[in-house]
Amino acid sequence: MGGYLLRRLLQMLPLLLGITMVSFVVLHLAPGEPVGPGAELSPKASAQARENLRRLYGLDKPLHVQYARWLGRFLRLDFGKSFVDGRDVLKKIAERIPITLTINVLSLMLIVAVAVPIGVLSATKRYTLFDKITTVAVFVGFSTPTFWLALLLMLLFGVYWGLLPISGIQSIDVSGMSLPQRLLDWARHLVLPVGVSAFGGLAGLSRYSRSSMLEVIRQEYIKTARAKGLREREVLLRHALRNALLPIVTILGLSVPGLIGGSVIFETIFAIPGMGQLYYSSVMARDYPTVMGMLVIFAFLTLVGNLLADLAYSLVDPRIRLSGRGA
Repeated sequence: MGGYLLRRLLQMLPLLLGITMVSFVVLHLAPGEPVGPGAELSPKASAQARENLRRLYGLDKPLHVQYARWLGRFLRLDFGKSFVDGRDVLKKIAERIPITLTINVLSLMLIVAVAVPIGVLSATKRYTLFDKITTVAVFVGFSTPTFWLALLLMLLFGVYWGLLPISGIQSIDVSGMSLPQRLLDWARHLVLPVGVSAFGGLAGLSRYSRSSMLEVIRQEYIKTARAKGLREREVLLRHALRNALLPIVTILGLSVPGLIGGSVIFETIFAIPGMGQLYYSSVMARDYPTVMGMLVIFAFLTLVGNLLADLAYSLVDPRIRLSGRGA
Protein backbone atom coordinates (compact mmCIF):
# COMPACT_ATOMS: atom_id res chain seq x y z
CA MET A 1 0.00 0.00 0.00
CA GLY A 2 2.81 2.40 0.87
CA GLY A 3 4.61 1.85 -2.42
CA TYR A 4 1.42 2.28 -4.40
CA LEU A 5 0.57 5.52 -2.59
CA LEU A 6 4.07 6.91 -3.14
CA ARG A 7 4.00 6.03 -6.82
CA ARG A 8 0.60 7.65 -7.31
CA LEU A 9 1.76 10.82 -5.57
CA LEU A 10 4.80 10.99 -7.84
CA GLN A 11 2.58 10.48 -10.89
CA MET A 12 0.45 13.43 -9.82
CA LEU A 13 3.37 15.84 -10.15
CA PRO A 14 3.84 15.74 -13.97
CA LEU A 15 0.07 15.61 -14.43
CA LEU A 16 -0.37 18.71 -12.28
CA LEU A 17 2.45 20.40 -14.21
CA GLY A 18 0.71 19.64 -17.51
CA ILE A 19 -2.57 21.01 -16.21
CA THR A 20 -0.92 24.26 -15.15
CA MET A 21 0.78 24.63 -18.54
CA VAL A 22 -2.43 24.13 -20.54
CA SER A 23 -4.42 26.37 -18.19
CA PHE A 24 -1.82 29.14 -18.37
CA VAL A 25 -1.74 29.11 -22.17
CA VAL A 26 -5.53 29.01 -22.58
CA LEU A 27 -6.01 31.77 -19.99
CA HIS A 28 -3.57 34.12 -21.73
CA LEU A 29 -4.90 33.36 -25.21
CA ALA A 30 -8.43 34.35 -24.18
CA PRO A 31 -9.60 37.81 -25.38
CA GLY A 32 -8.93 40.76 -23.07
CA GLU A 33 -6.20 41.74 -20.64
CA PRO A 34 -6.04 42.99 -17.04
CA VAL A 35 -5.23 46.45 -18.35
CA GLY A 36 -8.40 46.49 -20.48
CA PRO A 37 -11.32 46.90 -18.02
CA GLY A 38 -9.84 49.80 -16.06
CA ALA A 39 -8.18 51.53 -18.98
CA GLU A 40 -11.19 51.47 -21.28
CA LEU A 41 -13.35 53.22 -18.67
CA SER A 42 -10.81 55.96 -18.04
CA PRO A 43 -10.56 58.72 -20.67
CA LYS A 44 -7.08 59.60 -19.36
CA ALA A 45 -5.69 56.14 -20.04
CA SER A 46 -3.35 56.59 -22.97
CA ALA A 47 -1.59 53.92 -24.98
CA GLN A 48 1.61 54.64 -23.02
CA ALA A 49 -0.27 54.14 -19.74
CA ARG A 50 -1.56 50.78 -20.93
CA GLU A 51 1.92 49.74 -21.98
CA ASN A 52 3.27 50.73 -18.57
CA LEU A 53 0.62 48.55 -16.93
CA ARG A 54 1.52 45.64 -19.19
CA ARG A 55 5.19 45.98 -18.19
CA LEU A 56 4.19 46.24 -14.53
CA TYR A 57 2.24 42.98 -14.75
CA GLY A 58 4.93 41.32 -16.86
CA LEU A 59 2.55 40.84 -19.79
CA ASP A 60 5.04 42.32 -22.27
CA LYS A 61 7.22 39.21 -22.01
CA PRO A 62 6.81 36.16 -24.28
CA LEU A 63 4.30 33.61 -23.06
CA HIS A 64 6.89 30.97 -22.22
CA VAL A 65 8.85 33.48 -20.15
CA GLN A 66 5.70 34.45 -18.24
CA TYR A 67 4.96 30.79 -17.55
CA ALA A 68 8.54 30.10 -16.43
CA ARG A 69 8.34 32.99 -13.96
CA TRP A 70 4.95 31.83 -12.68
CA LEU A 71 6.20 28.25 -12.34
CA GLY A 72 9.24 29.41 -10.40
CA ARG A 73 7.00 31.20 -7.91
CA PHE A 74 4.60 28.24 -7.76
CA LEU A 75 7.40 25.84 -6.83
CA ARG A 76 7.99 28.11 -3.82
CA LEU A 77 4.23 28.00 -3.08
CA ASP A 78 3.96 31.63 -4.09
CA PHE A 79 0.97 32.34 -6.36
CA GLY A 80 1.89 36.00 -6.71
CA LYS A 81 -0.14 39.15 -6.10
CA SER A 82 -3.65 39.80 -7.31
CA PHE A 83 -3.98 42.31 -10.16
CA VAL A 84 -7.21 43.62 -8.62
CA ASP A 85 -6.23 44.61 -5.08
CA GLY A 86 -2.53 43.67 -4.80
CA ARG A 87 -3.19 41.11 -2.07
CA ASP A 88 -1.38 37.81 -1.83
CA VAL A 89 -3.30 35.24 -3.90
CA LEU A 90 -2.68 32.42 -1.46
CA LYS A 91 -4.20 34.44 1.40
CA LYS A 92 -7.26 35.28 -0.70
CA ILE A 93 -7.77 31.60 -1.51
CA ALA A 94 -7.19 30.56 2.11
CA GLU A 95 -10.01 32.86 3.19
CA ARG A 96 -12.47 31.37 0.71
CA ILE A 97 -11.61 27.68 0.44
CA PRO A 98 -13.03 26.50 3.81
CA ILE A 99 -16.52 27.66 2.81
CA THR A 100 -16.39 25.92 -0.56
CA LEU A 101 -14.94 22.70 0.86
CA THR A 102 -17.58 22.63 3.61
CA ILE A 103 -20.43 22.96 1.12
CA ASN A 104 -18.95 20.36 -1.23
CA VAL A 105 -18.25 17.85 1.53
CA LEU A 106 -21.79 18.24 2.90
CA SER A 107 -23.18 17.87 -0.63
CA LEU A 108 -21.15 14.71 -1.22
CA MET A 109 -22.28 13.23 2.10
CA LEU A 110 -25.91 14.03 1.26
CA ILE A 111 -25.55 12.45 -2.19
CA VAL A 112 -24.14 9.22 -0.76
CA ALA A 113 -26.61 9.05 2.14
CA VAL A 114 -29.65 9.46 -0.10
CA ALA A 115 -28.72 8.22 -3.59
CA VAL A 116 -27.24 4.82 -2.65
CA PRO A 117 -30.25 3.65 -0.56
CA ILE A 118 -32.64 4.87 -3.26
CA GLY A 119 -30.70 3.00 -5.94
CA VAL A 120 -30.54 -0.19 -3.89
CA LEU A 121 -34.27 -0.10 -3.08
CA SER A 122 -35.12 0.61 -6.72
CA ALA A 123 -33.09 -2.42 -7.78
CA THR A 124 -34.59 -4.77 -5.19
CA LYS A 125 -38.12 -3.48 -5.84
CA ARG A 126 -37.84 -3.32 -9.61
CA TYR A 127 -40.95 -2.26 -11.56
CA THR A 128 -42.86 -1.42 -8.37
CA LEU A 129 -44.50 1.93 -7.71
CA PHE A 130 -41.44 3.07 -5.75
CA ASP A 131 -39.15 2.25 -8.66
CA LYS A 132 -41.37 4.10 -11.13
CA ILE A 133 -41.59 7.20 -8.92
CA THR A 134 -37.83 7.35 -8.39
CA THR A 135 -37.23 6.83 -12.13
CA VAL A 136 -39.43 9.81 -12.97
CA ALA A 137 -37.76 11.88 -10.26
CA VAL A 138 -34.32 11.00 -11.63
CA PHE A 139 -35.20 12.13 -15.16
CA VAL A 140 -36.57 15.37 -13.72
CA GLY A 141 -33.33 15.83 -11.80
CA PHE A 142 -31.22 15.26 -14.91
CA SER A 143 -33.22 17.76 -16.96
CA THR A 144 -33.49 20.54 -14.36
CA PRO A 145 -30.92 23.37 -14.79
CA THR A 146 -29.10 24.14 -11.55
CA PHE A 147 -29.44 27.92 -11.82
CA TRP A 148 -33.19 27.66 -12.51
CA LEU A 149 -33.71 25.35 -9.54
CA ALA A 150 -31.72 27.69 -7.28
CA LEU A 151 -33.80 30.71 -8.29
CA LEU A 152 -37.04 28.74 -7.87
CA LEU A 153 -36.10 27.56 -4.37
CA MET A 154 -35.02 31.06 -3.38
CA LEU A 155 -38.36 32.43 -4.50
CA LEU A 156 -40.33 29.67 -2.81
CA PHE A 157 -38.53 29.21 0.54
CA GLY A 158 -37.09 32.69 0.91
CA VAL A 159 -39.59 35.13 -0.59
CA TYR A 160 -42.99 33.44 -0.45
CA TRP A 161 -42.68 31.32 2.68
CA GLY A 162 -39.83 33.15 4.43
CA LEU A 163 -38.45 29.93 5.89
CA LEU A 164 -34.82 30.14 4.76
CA PRO A 165 -32.30 32.92 4.00
CA ILE A 166 -31.44 33.31 0.34
CA SER A 167 -27.95 34.83 0.42
CA GLY A 168 -24.70 34.70 2.37
CA ILE A 169 -23.65 32.22 5.04
CA GLN A 170 -24.69 34.17 8.15
CA SER A 171 -27.13 36.85 9.23
CA ILE A 172 -26.19 40.49 9.75
CA ASP A 173 -26.87 40.34 13.51
CA VAL A 174 -24.84 37.17 14.07
CA SER A 175 -22.50 38.93 16.50
CA GLY A 176 -25.31 39.19 19.07
CA MET A 177 -26.20 35.49 18.92
CA SER A 178 -25.17 32.71 21.24
CA LEU A 179 -23.17 29.75 19.94
CA PRO A 180 -26.21 27.45 19.41
CA GLN A 181 -28.01 30.29 17.64
CA ARG A 182 -24.99 30.91 15.40
CA LEU A 183 -24.80 27.22 14.47
CA LEU A 184 -28.51 27.18 13.69
CA ASP A 185 -28.20 30.36 11.64
CA TRP A 186 -25.24 28.90 9.75
CA ALA A 187 -27.15 25.67 9.07
CA ARG A 188 -30.20 27.55 7.78
CA HIS A 189 -28.02 29.49 5.36
CA LEU A 190 -26.47 26.26 4.03
CA VAL A 191 -29.70 24.35 3.40
CA LEU A 192 -30.42 25.81 -0.04
CA PRO A 193 -26.80 25.86 -1.38
CA VAL A 194 -26.10 22.29 -0.24
CA GLY A 195 -29.44 21.07 -1.57
CA VAL A 196 -28.93 22.69 -4.96
CA SER A 197 -25.35 21.44 -5.17
CA ALA A 198 -26.40 17.86 -4.38
CA PHE A 199 -29.55 17.73 -6.53
CA GLY A 200 -27.94 16.74 -9.81
CA GLY A 201 -25.57 14.28 -8.14
CA LEU A 202 -28.48 12.57 -6.37
CA ALA A 203 -30.16 11.84 -9.68
CA GLY A 204 -27.06 10.46 -11.35
CA LEU A 205 -25.68 8.37 -8.50
CA SER A 206 -29.05 6.78 -7.71
CA ARG A 207 -29.26 5.49 -11.30
CA TYR A 208 -25.71 4.18 -11.18
CA SER A 209 -26.47 2.48 -7.86
CA ARG A 210 -29.59 0.86 -9.29
CA SER A 211 -27.82 -0.40 -12.42
CA SER A 212 -24.86 -1.74 -10.46
CA MET A 213 -27.09 -3.46 -7.91
CA LEU A 214 -29.23 -5.04 -10.65
CA GLU A 215 -26.13 -6.44 -12.31
CA VAL A 216 -24.83 -7.92 -9.05
CA ILE A 217 -28.05 -9.55 -7.84
CA ARG A 218 -28.27 -11.48 -11.12
CA GLN A 219 -24.94 -13.21 -10.43
CA GLU A 220 -24.77 -16.90 -9.60
CA TYR A 221 -23.17 -16.42 -6.18
CA ILE A 222 -26.20 -14.38 -5.07
CA LYS A 223 -28.48 -17.27 -6.09
CA THR A 224 -26.17 -19.64 -4.22
CA ALA A 225 -26.33 -17.48 -1.08
CA ARG A 226 -30.11 -17.50 -1.21
CA ALA A 227 -30.15 -21.25 -1.81
CA LYS A 228 -28.10 -21.74 1.36
CA GLY A 229 -30.94 -20.17 3.31
CA LEU A 230 -29.37 -16.82 4.14
CA ARG A 231 -31.77 -14.05 5.01
CA GLU A 232 -32.55 -11.64 2.17
CA ARG A 233 -31.22 -8.71 4.20
CA GLU A 234 -27.88 -10.44 4.71
CA VAL A 235 -27.67 -11.43 1.03
CA LEU A 236 -28.28 -7.88 -0.15
CA LEU A 237 -26.18 -5.96 2.36
CA ARG A 238 -23.29 -8.34 2.94
CA HIS A 239 -22.83 -9.95 -0.46
CA ALA A 240 -24.53 -7.86 -3.14
CA LEU A 241 -24.07 -4.28 -1.94
CA ARG A 242 -20.36 -4.58 -1.25
CA ASN A 243 -19.65 -5.66 -4.82
CA ALA A 244 -22.09 -3.12 -6.23
CA LEU A 245 -20.21 -0.31 -4.50
CA LEU A 246 -17.12 -0.59 -6.74
CA PRO A 247 -18.47 1.39 -9.72
CA ILE A 248 -20.19 3.77 -7.29
CA VAL A 249 -16.84 4.61 -5.71
CA THR A 250 -15.49 5.37 -9.18
CA ILE A 251 -18.38 7.71 -9.93
CA LEU A 252 -17.87 9.50 -6.60
CA GLY A 253 -14.21 10.10 -7.44
CA LEU A 254 -15.13 11.51 -10.84
CA SER A 255 -17.88 13.69 -9.36
CA VAL A 256 -15.44 15.86 -7.40
CA PRO A 257 -14.63 18.15 -10.39
CA GLY A 258 -18.34 18.60 -11.08
CA LEU A 259 -19.07 19.63 -7.50
CA ILE A 260 -16.19 22.10 -7.46
CA GLY A 261 -17.15 23.51 -10.86
CA GLY A 262 -20.76 23.83 -9.76
CA SER A 263 -19.61 26.06 -6.90
CA VAL A 264 -19.19 28.88 -9.40
CA ILE A 265 -22.91 28.77 -10.19
CA PHE A 266 -24.56 28.44 -6.80
CA GLU A 267 -22.04 30.59 -4.91
CA THR A 268 -22.69 33.42 -7.36
CA ILE A 269 -26.46 32.99 -7.13
CA PHE A 270 -26.55 32.71 -3.33
CA ALA A 271 -23.84 35.39 -2.82
CA ILE A 272 -21.64 33.00 -0.87
CA PRO A 273 -18.07 34.29 -0.38
CA GLY A 274 -16.40 31.08 -1.51
CA MET A 275 -14.00 29.93 -4.19
CA GLY A 276 -16.67 29.87 -6.88
CA GLN A 277 -17.61 33.52 -6.42
CA LEU A 278 -13.93 34.52 -6.27
CA TYR A 279 -13.22 32.55 -9.44
CA TYR A 280 -16.06 34.23 -11.35
CA SER A 281 -15.05 37.74 -10.32
CA SER A 282 -11.37 37.03 -11.05
CA VAL A 283 -12.14 35.73 -14.54
CA MET A 284 -14.25 38.78 -15.33
CA ALA A 285 -11.42 41.07 -14.12
CA ARG A 286 -8.74 39.05 -16.00
CA ASP A 287 -6.93 38.56 -12.70
CA TYR A 288 -4.47 35.98 -14.01
CA PRO A 289 -2.60 35.15 -10.76
CA THR A 290 -5.81 34.54 -8.80
CA VAL A 291 -7.38 32.46 -11.57
CA MET A 292 -4.25 30.34 -11.95
CA GLY A 293 -4.01 29.84 -8.21
CA MET A 294 -7.58 28.56 -8.03
CA LEU A 295 -7.15 26.34 -11.10
CA VAL A 296 -4.17 24.70 -9.40
CA ILE A 297 -6.22 24.16 -6.22
CA PHE A 298 -9.14 22.72 -8.21
CA ALA A 299 -6.82 20.39 -10.14
CA PHE A 300 -5.09 19.22 -6.96
CA LEU A 301 -8.42 18.49 -5.23
CA THR A 302 -9.58 16.56 -8.29
CA LEU A 303 -6.42 14.43 -8.34
CA VAL A 304 -6.71 13.79 -4.60
CA GLY A 305 -10.36 12.79 -5.05
CA ASN A 306 -9.42 10.24 -7.69
CA LEU A 307 -6.63 8.91 -5.49
CA LEU A 308 -8.98 8.48 -2.53
CA ALA A 309 -11.44 6.66 -4.79
CA ASP A 310 -8.70 4.20 -5.81
CA LEU A 311 -7.70 3.66 -2.19
CA ALA A 312 -11.33 3.05 -1.26
CA TYR A 313 -11.39 0.05 -3.63
CA SER A 314 -9.31 -2.01 -1.21
CA LEU A 315 -11.74 -1.18 1.61
CA VAL A 316 -14.87 -1.99 -0.38
CA ASP A 317 -13.52 -5.19 -1.97
CA PRO A 318 -10.89 -7.15 0.01
CA ARG A 319 -9.92 -9.01 -3.19
CA ILE A 320 -8.26 -5.83 -4.44
CA ARG A 321 -4.79 -5.30 -3.03
CA LEU A 322 -2.94 -2.08 -3.71
CA SER A 323 0.83 -2.52 -3.53
CA GLY A 324 3.99 -1.15 -4.97
CA ARG A 325 3.85 -3.72 -7.79
CA GLY A 326 0.13 -3.90 -8.50
CA ALA A 327 -2.55 -1.42 -9.60
